[in-house]
Amino acid sequence: MAKYELFSVREKRARGDVPDVFSYDFIPPALRVQVIHIWGDTLGHENDRHISRSSEIYGSIHKYLCRQYGCFALDDTPYASDENKLRLFLGKCGVQSALDVIEVSFRHIDKLLRDSNERYSLGSTLGADEAIDELNERFRSHGVGYQYESGLIVRVDSKFLHAQAVKPVLVLLTAKEYRGANAEFLNAFEHYRKENTKECLNECLKAFESTMKAICAKRSWAFKPTDTAKSLIDACLQNKLVPDLIQSHLSGFRATLEGIPALRNKLAAHGQGQVVTEVPMYFASYMLHLTATTIQFLVEAETALK
Repeated sequence: MAKYELFSVREKRARGDVPDVFSYDFIPPALRVQVIHIWGDTLGHENDRHISRSSEIYGSIHKYLCRQYGCFALDDTPYASDENKLRLFLGKCGVQSALDVIEVSFRHIDKLLRDSNERYSLGSTLGADEAIDELNERFRSHGVGYQYESGLIVRVDSKFLHAQAVKPVLVLLTAKEYRGANAEFLNAFEHYRKENTKECLNECLKAFESTMKAICAKRSWAFKPTDTAKSLIDACLQNKLVPDLIQSHLSGFRATLEGIPALRNKLAAHGQGQVVTEVPMYFASYMLHLTATTIQFLVEAETALK
């Protein structure tokens, strides 16, 4: 059946009865059930004609999560299959665990369903992109501030800011020369999702520095692997990554670039002494999006160089 919006959904939108802010500490039961429906349309079921391959995949997901959690089974229901253990666990677990299950299962979907033979063997009615699009739409419609991108569930604070600052960077960093920066930026997102704010700031700085090192290496500009952000910024500006005309009009440009390592060093690096330093989520959000915007600027500036 072709996908279309139900009457009740259209009426809610017409009334303006839709979430205008994101929630991060609640995964609605309906959303959990919708995820399970997506599993069925992509990975099949263990009790249908594709039992062998479907069972193998659900078993792989279940085993991976058990290993990470340090347990033998996600649910103690006697004689339950791996698929049903995953269903039962997703139905009752906390937010962080639910996001873990969704992330691991969609990594399998994202990878396996790119292969037409796998999709045929599973009898899938949804492709990888369709499944991911539906998942992200379900998150949005329930007002849950997470999204699946580049193999990770990432936290989304503002739909506009995420679309304008973060998504373009995730695309730009897929280039092979930015693999290191990509991994570090995704790590920053993962720490942010788990509210590990200091670790988020550390990974932001790593991604920022790795981007500049990649640009310097690509352009054969002199730098040392041990160079810190300040030295790397100097190398990029001295080699006219940004034209003088623009630099002269953007008096705060250097301060903006140097703001990333400066903020991180004050809040997340070194010993914190007798007083525990807390990094609030709104500040980590600012740093994450500042890093994304700056990386996008640097990569696009490098691409524009002749």
